[in-house]
Amino acid sequence: MKRRSRARGGLAKTGRRRTVALKLRTAPKAARSSSDATGQTEVARLTRELTEALERQTATSEVLQVISTSPGDIQPVFATVLEKAVRVCGAHSGNLLLCEGDALRIVAMHGAPSQWSELRRREPTVRPPPVDPLGRLVATRQLQHVADCRNEPAYIARYPGAVAAVELGGLRTVLAVPMLKDDELVGVFAIYRHEVRPFTDKQIELVESFAAQAVIAIENARLLKELRERTEQVEAQSQELVKLNQQLEQRVADQIGEIERMSRLRRFLPPQVADLIVASGTEKQLESHRREITALFCDLRGFTGFTESADAEDVIALLRDYHAAIGEKINKYSGTLERYAGDGVMVIFNDPVSVENPALQAVLMALEVREAIGTLTEIWRRWGHEIGFGIGIAHGFATLGTIGFEGRFDYAAIGTVSNVASRLCDEAKPGQILISPRVLTKVENAVKVEPVGEFELKGIRRPLAAYNVLSALT
Repeated sequence: MKRRSRARGGLAKTGRRRTVALKLRTAPKAARSSSDATGQTEVARLTRELTEALERQTATSEVLQVISTSPGDIQPVFATVLEKAVRVCGAHSGNLLLCEGDALRIVAMHGAPSQWSELRRREPTVRPPPVDPLGRLVATRQLQHVADCRNEPAYIARYPGAVAAVELGGLRTVLAVPMLKDDELVGVFAIYRHEVRPFTDKQIELVESFAAQAVIAIENARLLKELRERTEQVEAQSQELVKLNQQLEQRVADQIGEIERMSRLRRFLPPQVADLIVASGTEKQLESHRREITALFCDLRGFTGFTESADAEDVIALLRDYHAAIGEKINKYSGTLERYAGDGVMVIFNDPVSVENPALQAVLMALEVREAIGTLTEIWRRWGHEIGFGIGIAHGFATLGTIGFEGRFDYAAIGTVSNVASRLCDEAKPGQILISPRVLTKVENAVKVEPVGEFELKGIRRPLAAYNVLSALT
């Protein structure tokens, strides 16, 4: 009896050991099975995301290709972009609407049920109320994502358009994206699901991208249409002109050539001279002629020393400020810039554009220039540059006309009057405006002057009395 008990006890122990061993062997397999299942799920998820991304990229590429191959016809673009959006986003139908005043007109549909499609063909224009998703989009220009149309106020209130959309069109979940150009609403891009299943963020991004591409296609078509209309108009006018006169084409070409020639003059002649030539249609004003003018010459004192010690960038900056201040006054007083070289500037008055009392115009300009340059010299002084400014003005006859060579001409005044203005400028102390006696006779009732004596001027046979202009008389 004891031996049998021991035997049975031994068998029981042996069975328990085998059970424990079996559990130890099967436990890792169960863990591995669970891990493998998790890995397979992750792989499936990543594969699905990759497939969806590839579909979106392919759809976008196909839409862009249609846009590039149909620049003047936007209907194929609408059809393609709707089809791609509905398919890739897992929707059932979609439509594209364009703004017409205070309404929206359906210009493309895809996948709509027959009854709904027929209704929209008969009545393509809609005016959605503010409680409708499209109405909210029009009012806010914001994307509308509706989970279930049956819960919308417009459907609950039995608005006919909303009821037809749900009950004939089968619409449940709606994604409507505004089509914007420079913040102006162009239309609406909408896709629908016939079941309650909201769209994902990536699907929304794709529809927004398609809406933007549709706007680009519309703009391209508009520009192309305008270009074609203009081209057709020009061609029609050209044919009409040919019928009226076979020789007119040559005459027009000659006139165009003349206009181009005059345009070129503006690039190398003072503005007043070029404008006068263009207005008269002749270059007679450029021919050598003699005329009574007033000449003004101005330059900076201490400029040569400044250029020797200053950096080139500082010199250029100073000249720019200096020329800008003078240039503004030249235009204001109808002067003609005869030339400028470094700090030296010469301006003539009364040619080629006539001005009343050119001597007074020159003196008044000089007073304003002195004030403007005085402000600049104070700034330059704070920078450590001691630079002054002087002006000389003379009045008399001179020979005027173009000098230079083909491709580069200047308008020049040759004569004693130019030399006298330049020499008086040389004699002027910083801040002085020296005028000749002839200028004084023209302006003595308008300005206050002081005599500064006589000067032996280079190139002038006799001494010349000069006067410094102090201010204008009020």
